[in-house]
Amino acid sequence: MDTDTLFTPIEPPLQALRDIRDIPPIPWWPPAPGWWLLALACGLLGYALWRWRVPLSLRVPIPGVTLGTWRWDAAKALRDLSRRARTGQDVKTLAGELSELLRRIAMARLGRPACAGLTGADWLDWLAAHDPNGFPWHERGRVLLVAPYAPPGAVAADLRALIAAAEGWVSAGDPKRGARDV
Repeated sequence: MDTDTLFTPIEPPLQALRDIRDIPPIPWWPPAPGWWLLALACGLLGYALWRWRVPLSLRVPIPGVTLGTWRWDAAKALRDLSRRARTGQDVKTLAGELSELLRRIAMARLGRPACAGLTGADWLDWLAAHDPNGFPWHERGRVLLVAPYAPPGAVAADLRALIAAAEGWVSAGDPKRGARDV
């Protein structure tokens, strides 16, 4: 026997050798189970905050007005009334809406028992006594009482003055908490 045929080389030829291969890159999708759990936890937290409406307020640079409070809603409604009064809408309707809005503002500022049952001259007396800006409600506030009976356009200018006075009342400090609504 030939000794060359009995022994085969243990080392492979250089042509058969290959370079070391890296592992394939990890795909970004689908995420690992931990990311799914984190997304689920964030979703549940967001739902809980939305469902139970955690009272959060955003400060707006308008003095005394805070987003999400009665002041913000009242200021928005008064701006709408002012815009509608400038465009010449029905004064009787606007006076009714302003009277209702003034009553809601008064109840928000000082509580329902303080002013909910007042009407007519008693209502104007109460407004004059509790207005922080000192608007003459006895003289100029009569529009609220006579607007349903007045001819159209006769009280439009006075109504705009009342809307401006109500805007000042909304931006004034809360008597229960001091100068700013916290």
